[in-house]
Amino acid sequence: MFNGSETTATILIILLALGVLAWGFKRAQSFGKLGILAWSQSVVLTVPWLLFFGLLAAGIYVNIVGILFLIVASAGLYIYLGKRLRAAGQDELLQERTKKLLNEQQQGSTIETSDAENSTTAKNSPLPSQGKNVAPEIAPIPDEDLKNIQEIFGIDTFFSTETIPYQEGVIFKGNLRGKEPETVYSRLSTNLEERLGDRYRLFLVEGPEGKPVIIVLPSSNDPEPATVSQKILAAVLLLATIATTLEAASLLLKFDFFNNLERFPEALPISVGIWTVLIAHELGHWWQGKRYNVRIGLPFFIPSWQIGSFGAITRFESLLANRTALFDISLAGPAVGGIVSLLLLLGGLLLSHEGSSLQVPSQFFQGSILVGAMARVFLGASLQGTLVDIHPLTIMGWLGLLITALNLMPAGQLDGGRIVQAIYGRKIARRTTIATLIILGIVAFLNPANPLILYWAIVILFLQRGQERPNLNEITEPDDTRAILALLALFLMAAILIPWTPGLASRLGIGG
Repeated sequence: MFNGSETTATILIILLALGVLAWGFKRAQSFGKLGILAWSQSVVLTVPWLLFFGLLAAGIYVNIVGILFLIVASAGLYIYLGKRLRAAGQDELLQERTKKLLNEQQQGSTIETSDAENSTTAKNSPLPSQGKNVAPEIAPIPDEDLKNIQEIFGIDTFFSTETIPYQEGVIFKGNLRGKEPETVYSRLSTNLEERLGDRYRLFLVEGPEGKPVIIVLPSSNDPEPATVSQKILAAVLLLATIATTLEAASLLLKFDFFNNLERFPEALPISVGIWTVLIAHELGHWWQGKRYNVRIGLPFFIPSWQIGSFGAITRFESLLANRTALFDISLAGPAVGGIVSLLLLLGGLLLSHEGSSLQVPSQFFQGSILVGAMARVFLGASLQGTLVDIHPLTIMGWLGLLITALNLMPAGQLDGGRIVQAIYGRKIARRTTIATLIILGIVAFLNPANPLILYWAIVILFLQRGQERPNLNEITEPDDTRAILALLALFLMAAILIPWTPGLASRLGIGG
């Protein structure tokens, strides 16, 4: 059971969440039926978490069957509300288009005038950040190319109303006319390639006003392959991570690898287990990258004395087609690495018995709700002793799950941050990054004896806090199935990283 301060903190978090839901409902009312349906989806996703932690605070333990029921029920309601939301959105969209069509029929003669004005604006309009009399420092798109680009638009795809120079390219503001953004994007990009070959890239993104805009940039802005210096850095980090995985393995075996190099064979198996998870993770990214024809750059492994490695920074060396591709490639790494880790953990727990080659304190299993619950199922009463005999595979699986969970944190260009960006958009991803860094900072402050969290927070802040560059089509959202998978990934991340409280762990017989 939670102690007094933990119960108070849990109650405050629940009250804060309820306040956010109430504030969301107030905002949703101004958007009518669509707003209420969208708000209902957020309620469906939030209530199971509130119920779960509220019951824990009250000392009521929900078994795995109850948790799975909550997840399945929540997912089912989320899908149902998503279908109603799309249906309502289509109705509203048809009504809006009907009004626009009637208006266009009355003002048909103004369309040609607008096109002529757009052409003049494209030649004379300054960069958004410059004054009217200041010439752009970057050469704009040639007039002939600009004319060809303007001709790809149509009344049934994207009706351009304003042309603004942007960096080496141009922004087209206007109205998206097609029924499906993906279909419109496909038609526009095909037309652009037929006219100008591979010289330009077309992006369909959300503008500052919340309306779709088209951005066309030269292909010279595409991501570039790793330079020689970057390849050297990747090799150095690889060697450093090999060393830290051996050191982490030796510390688990209660000796210092660098002071006992002759004991290399003892540390090697656990180190190989960690590398199995790291390689599986990168192969997952590569597998889905190949599916979407996206080049995955060299991994920059991040060494860690405590757990061997934090994983790797992986760059995309190609533009991604849409948010679905971003989601699939981002999830594939932790999914494959997580499955391998889970299999290692299960194998280790099944092979563990009295007299196994490795002994750990029983409190070891209090560090994770998920790992502790699994250990309770497979190891039973042996967890009540001071020391627990386990198979080394258990350690490998536990470390693999920890590495996977750290990379699933919803921050920046971590896999979790990319997943949130793919499902919920760039604004939400920016907010979750800030929230994650704040939470990590608070946890590091409250637990200064363990530098692991502080180290990871610093890595995110300086290397991974930025968002992934926009996809070619930023408008089309992934489907509901992927949204559910994203929530499941975040739930598992929390279940791996959140520890048992000593009181509840003692009550369940986890720890002597």
